[in-house]
Amino acid sequence: MKKTDINELRKDPLLGRWIAVLSESLSPSQYNQAHHEEEPQEESCLLCAGREAETPKEIMVVPNPAGTEASGQWWTRVIPNFTPVFKVEGDLGRRGEGMYDKMNSIGASEIIIESPHHSVEPEDMGLDQMIRLIHTYRDRMTDLEKDERLRYTLIYKNHGRSAGALFSHPVSSLVATPVIPKRVKEELDGAKQYFTYKERCLFCDVMREELRVESRVIIETRYYMAFCPYASKFPFEIWILPKKHSCIFQETGADELEDLALILSTVLKKLRNLLPSLSYNYFIHSAPNRVPRKDHWHTLGEDYHWHIEIMPRLVNTSGFEWGSGFYILPTSPEDAAKYLREV
Repeated sequence: MKKTDINELRKDPLLGRWIAVLSESLSPSQYNQAHHEEEPQEESCLLCAGREAETPKEIMVVPNPAGTEASGQWWTRVIPNFTPVFKVEGDLGRRGEGMYDKMNSIGASEIIIESPHHSVEPEDMGLDQMIRLIHTYRDRMTDLEKDERLRYTLIYKNHGRSAGALFSHPVSSLVATPVIPKRVKEELDGAKQYFTYKERCLFCDVMREELRVESRVIIETRYYMAFCPYASKFPFEIWILPKKHSCIFQETGADELEDLALILSTVLKKLRNLLPSLSYNYFIHSAPNRVPRKDHWHTLGEDYHWHIEIMPRLVNTSGFEWGSGFYILPTSPEDAAKYLREV
């Protein structure tokens, strides 16, 4: 691999976060071009059924034996990202540059194609399709956990251009990194501090409080609860928590995965019905890979609780919020939950 092909990870010495710096920099004109690109049309979509030979070789597929070339001979496919920020090949190459720390951008960047149909979201294909998608998430995370170079795997979905979506076809993304992202590290540290002080899981306490108060709860199923967090950062922000304490999404059982597909489908449909043309992000926060540093994570099973966060893109973040980290919420979580319950 040529040196020019290797993206770099650089560590911010003040905040301790890592930044990915691409090996080929964009010029100012390329930013303008990307900003004005139109939504890709269906006939040009490489992710639709029948165009499998035009994408990178698939990493995983859930086949549809009854399907045809036109309708799709698969239910979900996983392929490498067309322009991966993190690549599996190579070594970490940790090194210093003066006072700074950096390493190679080793990891995984994958596209999870959620549907063989260009304009049909998985929640609109029925519960079985959402179950297949959740199984795909779990299987990819389980597989990547075996690589000791990788510290964290994040599965996320960008829906809508303002949420960062690059495709109009229904897709999720997976990125596995050799470091724990700062946002996740803050959650891990906060959960550990709470457990050290109270000897209880913070997330379990939050769930008990939300079920007691009820005003922020949207829906409750056998294994999960969806609610608007007490101190939400964004209007109509939603968290989905498993009722059973577990730090690792990959350990979710078959019945629990089916129930997760049900509650996630229900919540997404409620958001879409209440806020048409909504852009949003969702992501799964699970425990980091404990294989490389078993001793470091010996309390993780007690103090951390995996969950899904859904972030609607309804407002623009202002300079005050960027500069201070102090968010302004124009719709209260209580009112947001009430609107969503009534949909």
